[in-house]
Amino acid sequence: MASGNSRKGLTWLAKKARRGKIWGMGAIERDEERAKQHERTRRQNALEVTEDYVEAISDLIEERGEAKVTDLARHFGVAHVTVIRTVERLQEQKLVTKAPYKSIKLTRKGAAMAKASRERHQLVQDFLLALGVSEERAQADAEGIEHHVGRETLEAMQRFIESKNRG
Repeated sequence: MASGNSRKGLTWLAKKARRGKIWGMGAIERDEERAKQHERTRRQNALEVTEDYVEAISDLIEERGEAKVTDLARHFGVAHVTVIRTVERLQEQKLVTKAPYKSIKLTRKGAAMAKASRERHQLVQDFLLALGVSEERAQADAEGIEHHVGRETLEAMQRFIESKNRG
């Protein structure tokens, strides 16, 4: 098929697919839903990075009195430029402030996010410990899980911990 015919063939197939005449009804809808799921995953991953950074900045300020780009690069094991780009995104989101050659400071919004992230992490870790997971493993697993649990699950974890502590 020539490229012109090929293009017409693809257009014809797309029209047929939209009408449900090829690949069964809903092929386009399934693709759209799959694309939405991937978009949700990308947003969740971006939020995970954001939460990790504001939490690390908060920890550094608490431990050392300030948070610097070099400290964050060392903490996350990434390049200096990666931290700079991420901090710029955090500034756009009004989570941090940073002047050239100065330390990074959390805004009220950033501090609130760091506190919520830390509390969620602690709750997940306490839940894993209540299940009998070792401290080291609970700490490592909580780091990944904390970003992906919803409010309902967190509330259930809290109830479980409370019931275990009572009984």
